[in-house]
This record gives sequence, structure tokens and C-alpha cells, in this order.
Amino acid sequence: MSTKVQKCRNLSILTSSTTLNAIVSNQRLLHNGPDTIEELLDRHVVKKEKSLDDDEEELLNRQRLTSNRREALHLYRDILRATRFFIWPDSRGVLWRDVLRENARKEFEDARFEKDPEIVTRLLIGGRDAVESALEKLAEKQRQQIEKERGSGDFSDEEVE
Repeated sequence: MSTKVQKCRNLSILTSSTTLNAIVSNQRLLHNGPDTIEELLDRHVVKKEKSLDDDEEELLNRQRLTSNRREALHLYRDILRATRFFIWPDSRGVLWRDVLRENARKEFEDARFEKDPEIVTRLLIGGRDAVESALEKLAEKQRQQIEKERGSGDFSDEEVE
């Protein structure tokens, strides 16, 4: 794996084309990730404008693959972290945490060999939105529960006075 990374680095260093330099300089670093959905779509769904030679094309394809893989792993880890908060059992007595983790694993396995960058991007965006909305709903329910408990506590204090 490290030899492949080194080969990619050497290839990018040797390439002196201004086209590749312009493309690489305009892209954000992979570990920073996209800030918006538009950035994510621009990075992965933009159509080719110019014809690149084989080495440049291979390098760009590897960067896209690495980027998608990293983003998918990041999303999967975020899902696992988010499921920690779902500690109550469902109707069968199985913890929701385990159900959610099992479903996430199944979804990722089903999409494992997807090659179309547009579909992969849509899956990543959909997964990110699902995690965010689930956490927002959980936070809202917890806020409501806290307010309800505080509300019932305030009434008991007023009755005592």
C-alpha cells in the first residue's frame, strides 16, 4: 500500500503539466473533506473538460477513489459513533444501537462495489443527511424530556411554597 502511495507521489511530482497543477491546486486536501454538498458534488461529479494523458488520468482516478473511500469510512465511523446514543431496546428486546449498526453495515456492503461516482456521491450525501437528521431528532426528544422533567419539578416546587 505504501509503495502505491509513494508511486502516486512520485508521479505527481514528476508531472509538470500546468493543467494538473491547476487541478491539484484547486482541490482541497482529502483529509479536510467538503464543507458543503455543492463542494462534494463539484469534486466528484464534474465532467472532464480536457483530454488528459494516461498518467494524469490514472492519478486523478486514484485520487477520486481514495477520496470516496475516505469519505465512506468517515461516514461509517460517524454512524458507529452516533449509534452509541441509542441505548433503549426495540419491541423484540434488541438494542436500537445494534439494529442501526447492523443496518448500516448491510447498506455499506450492498454499495461496496459501486463504481459510478455520481451514485457513490448520492449515497454518501444521503447517509450523511440520515445521520444528521437522526441525531437532531434524538437531541430534540432529549430536550423535550428535560423540559418535561423540569416542568414537573417546577410545579412540585410551587406546590411546596
